[in-house]
Amino acid sequence: MPAPEDVNKTPEEPTADQGPQEDSQQQHNGLYRVPRRQAPLRPDLQLYEVRRGVKPGSRYVRITPSTQQTLRRMAPAYLQATSVLLRPRTLPGQLWTGMKRLLVGSPLASSQAIHERLDKVRALAIFSSDALSSSAYATEEILLVLVLAGSGALTVSLPIAAVITALLVTVAFSYRQTVRAYPGGGGSYTVARENLGTIPGLTAAAALMVDYVLTVAVSTSAGIAAITSAAPGLYHERLPLALLCVWLVVVGNLRGVRESGKIFAVPTYLFIFGFAVMLVTGFVRFAMGAEAPPVSQESAATMTSSLSLILILRAFSSGCSALTGIEAMANGVPAFKPPESKNAATTLVWMAAILTVFFLGLTALAHLFEVVPVEQPTVVSQVARASFGDTPPYYILQVATMLILLMATNSSFAGFPRLSSVMAHDGFLPHHMAFRGDRLAFSTGILVLGAMASGLLIIYSAETHRLIPLYAVGVFVSFTLSQAGMVMHWRRSGEPGRSSSMMINGTGAVATGVVALVTASTKFSHGAWLVLLAIPILVMLFERIHHHYQRVNEQLTIREADLREARVSAGNSGSQTIIVPVDGLNRAVLRTVEYARSLSNNVTAVHVTDDLKQGEALRTEWEENMPDVPIVIVESPYRALVAPFLAYIDAVDRANPQGRITVVLPEFVPAHFWQGLLHNQPATRLKRALLNRPNTAVVDVLYHLR
Repeated sequence: MPAPEDVNKTPEEPTADQGPQEDSQQQHNGLYRVPRRQAPLRPDLQLYEVRRGVKPGSRYVRITPSTQQTLRRMAPAYLQATSVLLRPRTLPGQLWTGMKRLLVGSPLASSQAIHERLDKVRALAIFSSDALSSSAYATEEILLVLVLAGSGALTVSLPIAAVITALLVTVAFSYRQTVRAYPGGGGSYTVARENLGTIPGLTAAAALMVDYVLTVAVSTSAGIAAITSAAPGLYHERLPLALLCVWLVVVGNLRGVRESGKIFAVPTYLFIFGFAVMLVTGFVRFAMGAEAPPVSQESAATMTSSLSLILILRAFSSGCSALTGIEAMANGVPAFKPPESKNAATTLVWMAAILTVFFLGLTALAHLFEVVPVEQPTVVSQVARASFGDTPPYYILQVATMLILLMATNSSFAGFPRLSSVMAHDGFLPHHMAFRGDRLAFSTGILVLGAMASGLLIIYSAETHRLIPLYAVGVFVSFTLSQAGMVMHWRRSGEPGRSSSMMINGTGAVATGVVALVTASTKFSHGAWLVLLAIPILVMLFERIHHHYQRVNEQLTIREADLREARVSAGNSGSQTIIVPVDGLNRAVLRTVEYARSLSNNVTAVHVTDDLKQGEALRTEWEENMPDVPIVIVESPYRALVAPFLAYIDAVDRANPQGRITVVLPEFVPAHFWQGLLHNQPATRLKRALLNRPNTAVVDVLYHLR
């Protein structure tokens, strides 16, 4: 309670000679100062609140505790939204928020992004799970093709595996150069677009996106196949189990990068340990004369052709699925702790070494134990049974294999949303693909990937062998474009050692280019034509989206004539409070401000942002072109829009309870209904939130696009 002598005093306005200590104290106490009725609005709202007392003419100052402040004054015309705004006020809101917190976790402020970075141990679990998991089915895919020429042709698996291993090492070293050259994230899209042009960049992006979706579908179906090998009774339930697993991984990724690293580290390292023990035990048992137990089913394929070059190339292209996921490390360099590029390069070497040992070791054991591929059980299951027998380690390895195959989808969930966000910033995907959710994850991209992968699983009944022919075509197209882009990068670079780097990337480009051609030609009639058709369709879609955004920018770009017209005062003598939410300075916003000034001279623009640097750039541009209309920057650390804006309206309302507030919303209307999907349309959300707010008028100023 204030001292008795202060009850009727109004807090004094801070003067120019007041030091920062007094201003800081006012900010800390959370006081709201209210100007007189009909006085012009102080845009940054000195945080005082004056209320009338019981006796006529008496007033008192209400001090809001810091734990209840919705806005914190950081500097003149710069406010910061607090976590108080995240507290729901209604029972349905509390139930929904409670469920979200249980599944996803508490929201993280944007400033915590640096703390969400990954160390090498967690990064290996997230970014290498796809590549490591491929060792569980790449050998089987080679054998499934070779067995068409009879069991005697299975011996060719060893030289095929040796060639694939050499290719793996080449690609790994090539991407190590990419990590070095692009510490900000050298994904295939970025490298190809910067060095080869827009169309090659979009082609690489489309190929990589197709591969990400297929990775989720293939890895999930392979993981379910691993567990049904140990529990055959679940075989007919594989589709619902696969869909359940996909959405469990979706929820895990919505919890954030570091949180998903914690969740997925245990399965990854359990698989690494279990697989290594299986290889050692298997070689020891073979040396002691052990044989693989007979399987109860017949071979998945009978001899239908002789061993030909075409069949060998088909086996080679199927086995190249072992290389999928290698590019994930180069795409996710910014997710590493500093020094980012060094940590990413080291982790990439670890991943390549482990994958090489596992792939060659499993292929060798399958050859030594004379394993023949069948529909059930899998090759890994047969080798594990030969190594461990029907003992607990066998079942532990099967569970670990299932888990790593399911966790392999996590590489896609780390890469697809990040790639989508970069492309959204460049204007080739809808802008909301760049939005970070409560846990600083790219939520929209995660949900889109989960939905697309689920669709594929439903179409192909979660059968790995039906999905594999579609697999690996896209990834080798993106490999080739990325490595060719790196060759051009080194040619233009003046860095020392560029010749050796160019040679490494050039070798990678040629090798992956050849594999891309072999894979596309040998798998074309088996389903690869769908991927080859999808890539140009996606490129055309990206181009159409970009063309739309360019047309919108052209129509919204401010011209000098627009500024001259806006500077002519159109306001009347009215003093009602007008607030205009703005996301930038363009023709739609300019027209809205002109309309607001025709209603009143007391107009304030409010910009809510989670990027303070971008907000200050807008302030500079605004004050240069619209000096007579003040702008307030409200920083939103939790990336919300509606709640911080409503908090500002509430503060204005408390400042003058007898006044009226008019919110004038700028909104542009796309020429076609489908174009509305490409825009966030914040005006629609604000309008919905303001509909039932008392003492507030809402005006919508429409700008129609052509």
